[in-house]
Amino acid sequence: MRKSFIIVAAMMLSSCVVSKKKFDDILAQKIKTEGDLVDKNKELGKANTLVSELSESVKQLQQDTTDLSMTFRASQKKLNNLNQEYNQLNVSYKNLLTNSGKLNRDISQQRDQLLAIQDHLDQTRKQNDSLSSSLQEREKKVKELEQVLANKDKAVQNLKNKISNALLNFKESDLTVKVKNGKVYVSLSEQLLFESGSVAVDKKGQGALQQLAKALKDQKDIQMLIEGHTDNVPISKKSTYMEDNWDLSVLRATSISKILIAAGISPQQITAAGKGEFSPVNANDTPQNKQKNRRTEIIVTPNLDELFKILDVN
Repeated sequence: MRKSFIIVAAMMLSSCVVSKKKFDDILAQKIKTEGDLVDKNKELGKANTLVSELSESVKQLQQDTTDLSMTFRASQKKLNNLNQEYNQLNVSYKNLLTNSGKLNRDISQQRDQLLAIQDHLDQTRKQNDSLSSSLQEREKKVKELEQVLANKDKAVQNLKNKISNALLNFKESDLTVKVKNGKVYVSLSEQLLFESGSVAVDKKGQGALQQLAKALKDQKDIQMLIEGHTDNVPISKKSTYMEDNWDLSVLRATSISKILIAAGISPQQITAAGKGEFSPVNANDTPQNKQKNRRTEIIVTPNLDELFKILDVN
């Protein structure tokens, strides 16, 4: 505006020397120039706006370029990795092709081995089934055997109690009753049964044997072994039928057997035996030990036929 004012002032100062026509031309030119200036200013504003937009676009393009560059580098790295994997797979593939013949042979061998194992497995399964059946049968037999043994033990204990009750009036020093190895052992001392060196049972001994027979005579499912025992002192009086302690022990066992039979025990249930001095309960080194060795043992055994039948089956 200042410039326009200077121009107008100059024109006014020179109006005295410039013609009106020329003034009008200059004024028209001024107006036109001012119009052009306004237009140029508008265009300049648009140009500045466009420059700003272009600047932002340039910045965005630069950012996009940076992002694309990073993406490209990542893609390139991935591509390189994929190329490396491809090369490795290609090598492996070629190796597989090379080894395919050997692999086929190995597969064939493994198939044959698998079939052999399957056959063996089938055979083993059959054997196991057979063993299982056999085991069940054996378990059944074992239960039967256990029941028989339990019954036998109960019968032996009942037998022991019956004998002990029958002989309650005798001293423990004269006789003892105990269970050993599934049998009842009645051990009678020499002083209860015999005089020294004699085979005749005295009255007190006969009473004990008769009481024992009374308790057992109805017990038909037992066996009785009568064993005579002596110490190691040689007999003083020898005879045709008794030359040593062995003969003495046998004759004493026979005498006791006859008393038991006379009192009601079946002869089929009795066995007489003598062991002389050869089965002592103590060393024959003192008079007391020798006295304990001079004894008769009546061994009572329950009938074990049922047990033997089970054992024979097994």
